[in-house]
Amino acid sequence: MVQRYRITREHQDIGEPEKTITLDECRALFAQLPDFDYASVYTVKGSGGATTMSIDGDFFLWRHDGAQIPFRHYRGDLYVSGAHEAVVPKMIEVASALRADIEEG
Repeated sequence: MVQRYRITREHQDIGEPEKTITLDECRALFAQLPDFDYASVYTVKGSGGATTMSIDGDFFLWRHDGAQIPFRHYRGDLYVSGAHEAVVPKMIEVASALRADIEEG
């Protein structure tokens, strides 16, 4: 089973407005990081390319070793799959820059 992570400020002892990771914060951060692009739709292709699924949302797509790894902004948090081992150090970098925590889920 693939692990999913949430980058959040939910558990921090700060005011409510600061707990939300805004889309503008994410856009500013990911614009500074190499190998990231923004997309409002993320499309997943099944093996063999016979099926595809498109998901609307706010995605920051990280290009790494031929893979495209989505960081999704959703309801004030960022979500990312841990399917690729290189995600963990990148996720820590992103969470640190956003002054946020990482939790499974």
